[in-house]
Amino acid sequence: MLYTFIGILVVVVLVIAANVRIVPQSQAFVIERLGAYSTTWNTGLHVKVPFIDRIAKRVSLKEKVMDFPPQPVITKDNVTMMIDTVVYFQITDPKLNAYGVESPVSALENLSATTLRNIIGELELDQTLTSRDVINNKMRSILDEATDPWGIKVNRVEVKNIIPPDAIKNAMEKQMRAERERRESILIAEGQKQSAILVAEGQKQATILEAEAQKQSTILHAEAEKEAAIQKALGQARAILEVQKAKADGIRMIKEAGADEGFIKLRSLEALEKAADGQSTKIIIPSDLQSMAGVVTAVTEVAKTGKKA
Repeated sequence: MLYTFIGILVVVVLVIAANVRIVPQSQAFVIERLGAYSTTWNTGLHVKVPFIDRIAKRVSLKEKVMDFPPQPVITKDNVTMMIDTVVYFQITDPKLNAYGVESPVSALENLSATTLRNIIGELELDQTLTSRDVINNKMRSILDEATDPWGIKVNRVEVKNIIPPDAIKNAMEKQMRAERERRESILIAEGQKQSAILVAEGQKQATILEAEAQKQSTILHAEAEKEAAIQKALGQARAILEVQKAKADGIRMIKEAGADEGFIKLRSLEALEKAADGQSTKIIIPSDLQSMAGVVTAVTEVAKTGKKA
């Protein structure tokens, strides 16, 4: 009897241990009881009722990234191209994810493809190539709303590659080449224009500097001539002053020597003689010329007597 009880106790312990579950972080377990949804286990320790409860689905709550293969789409202007998308989504409701749709990932892929075709069908080729943000935002909004009943939240949608047909690629390459050549021509023209402007500015500055130099040279030359004229005038004034000073000194010396009237008249006669030798056409003869002649005769006699002696 004791062994039977011990055996039953061991079996009960093993059964309980077998029905103890630990739910890891970022996971959730969907529990069914007798085939119907019972509860959702979140992170932690849980025990299910043996033979009655079962784990219907283990759900990861981490964000998932699905890179869907390229899908053929047709633009509004009837250009067929291949576009592949990347969808970032996360399960927010394990119950809806377990019972809302049979295969959530496959359903999301098909929904992404049809949504992409609808959006691209409203855009032309150029708009498709330049409106990635618009496409991403529209797809995210539509997919997020459509996947709410599945317990899925679409966080972000990115258009990965847009592959146009080869003919469109060649046309685009030619267009890009022509655009680059046009920009190159514009840059060359701008460079030539700037070069011509710089040359003209240089010539203008050179002309201005040359005119300024000529102006400064003229001013300096005029200043030099002015200074020379001033110096010449000062020299002439000094010479006149010196002559006048010499005359004044001579007169003063004559006065100091006590020269008589005869000597003074003799000097006047010498001055008259010099005037007569000049180019003057008129000679003014003093009224006392006779007396001066007498004085000259007297002086001459004195001079002769001195020589004989």
